[in-house]
Amino acid sequence: MDWGRSGAFIGRLKQLLKGCLGMRRVIEALASRSGCRFSAIYNFGDSNSDSGSVSAAFGRVRPPYGQTFFRKPSGRYSDGRLIIDFIAEKLGFPYLTAYLDSIGADFAHGANFAATLQFEQLKARSVESYNEGKKYGSKTSLPKPESFSRALFTMDSGQNDLHAGLTSMTEEQVKASIPRIIDQFSITLEQLYKLGARAFWIHNTGPIGCLPFFVVKRPPEPNNTDPSGCIMSYNKVAQEFNKQLKEKISKLRTQLQDALLIYVDIYSVKYSLISHGKDKGFRDPLGYCCGRLGVVDCGEKALVNGTQHYGAGCSNASEYISWDGIHYTEAANKWVAVRIFDGPFSEPRVPIAEACYHPSRAK
Repeated sequence: MDWGRSGAFIGRLKQLLKGCLGMRRVIEALASRSGCRFSAIYNFGDSNSDSGSVSAAFGRVRPPYGQTFFRKPSGRYSDGRLIIDFIAEKLGFPYLTAYLDSIGADFAHGANFAATLQFEQLKARSVESYNEGKKYGSKTSLPKPESFSRALFTMDSGQNDLHAGLTSMTEEQVKASIPRIIDQFSITLEQLYKLGARAFWIHNTGPIGCLPFFVVKRPPEPNNTDPSGCIMSYNKVAQEFNKQLKEKISKLRTQLQDALLIYVDIYSVKYSLISHGKDKGFRDPLGYCCGRLGVVDCGEKALVNGTQHYGAGCSNASEYISWDGIHYTEAANKWVAVRIFDGPFSEPRVPIAEACYHPSRAK
């Protein structure tokens, strides 16, 4: 036997085996990623991610809301798509239907909720419908019962609560209310967990002191204005909210060890957009597109000193960050969404497409 040749053969065999091992790891990684294919998206949030719940409950959102993308009001408080819509696109899902706006709706790929009770109702209806379908061979627009544990649950909280507080209470009173708001968030998340949720994508709240609603209607004193022109003390309230939210999520991770809780720092992304808005192609970062704050709200009519005013939208919404002084334009929402997809602002640092529960990621 030629040991020289056999040695070369063994060397090549080792390389081949090494290559096979590498390929096996690639295949396993791809299999893991394909296993991250979510069954649906269920969103629980404030008006920044609401696709129609408030509209369905309290009256239709009027034009010019929706003018940029949907070409008509869609229940969204924007000229077009929201961050949750771009998340749905990224993950290959249709845009979410609000649970309250359920006429002709298809919930098989997810829904947008105003409360956990609605999700509980949907799950109960799904189980009942699924059992009926099996019995009679009929199809349903509701999700399969086993799909809930494979869904992505997105949560967007803070702005509505803080906005309501800052318009009716002192800043110190708002800060004092934060633990209660966070506790309610925790209760909601734990209820969803009990109902089968295992993958959570959680946005903190944005820089509320940069909303034109406050900056225009309550111009800050020079010593309370940050370099971007925002109300510094209001942003500190938002930062305190986010600090307590992050701490609560950290505690929940120790309790719910077979779930993945991803905390997404939306505040930093939005503040970066506002502070460098002009460099990124936006006009006055603290300006807004629709309505006239203090005179007439977006889409509304008002009689002021005998003169009728209409809250029209601008024709160049893509150049603005704020749509109506409170909510963001589609252009701003897309800018933010693209920057959070790959996980650089997430803890743990996981891309949204790989955010399904896995023991190695849940720590």
